[in-house]
Amino acid sequence: MLEAGKYFLKKQRLSAGVSDEELIHIAVKSMGLDELGPFDPKQRIIEYQLSENQQQLIDMNLVAFANETASESPAPGGGSISAYVGALGVSLGTMVANLSSSKKGWEDKWEEFSEWAEKGQAYKKQLLHLVDEDTRAFNGIMEAFKLPKSTDEEKAARKAAIQTATRKAIEIPFQVMETAFNSMTVMKAMVEKGNPNSITDAGVGALCARTAVIGAHMNVRINAGGFTDKIFLEEILGKAAKIESDAMKMEKEIIDYINKVIAG
Repeated sequence: MLEAGKYFLKKQRLSAGVSDEELIHIAVKSMGLDELGPFDPKQRIIEYQLSENQQQLIDMNLVAFANETASESPAPGGGSISAYVGALGVSLGTMVANLSSSKKGWEDKWEEFSEWAEKGQAYKKQLLHLVDEDTRAFNGIMEAFKLPKSTDEEKAARKAAIQTATRKAIEIPFQVMETAFNSMTVMKAMVEKGNPNSITDAGVGALCARTAVIGAHMNVRINAGGFTDKIFLEEILGKAAKIESDAMKMEKEIIDYINKVIAG
């Protein structure tokens, strides 16, 4: 259904870098799947059926998500919020790509901007996935610490479970860092080549992405404190430090460019 939606949009020389929901809507309308009766994707598409009973943070509305974050529950915490901020950032970059694709007088550039929008949608989807993955990783550590420790065997099993859960709690925010940093290429391209009327939107997207990188890096580092595999830590902490440095450098390049444009 997603590929069908992209196919029909591209036939119309329109950007295919839209949400999954919009792609499915386009596919349904273009193939006439709702001509004989309503076509409910949540009832007719198996992937939606399989995930129907899984409660996810990203399914909440904005107010509910904010309220859950502000509650006394420790999750969602900084890691999940970093992923969500990153998703918002690349969403802005993707918006500029879509606006640029449909800009009057830029008809010969629609395909280039459509490709950027599709890249942005892919980054957004991954970051939204990581919102819940980070909370699951945190919950995994909490569950591991609750394991029994009365006997030597139980202590050994508990220790191993804690280490396994801790490694995941390091890897997930690291994935947030990688994805948010990579998404900055969308914002940089849109600042330099996109619709000039939306240059500051792409700039705000870059600010969000940098925040996501730094926030996720904090979580990588604090969770690393309880992990015993020093070889793994040396490698991932080195990579994480470089990603943060590169993200801050790219953010500066983007903001400096925007300030020059605004100053004329």
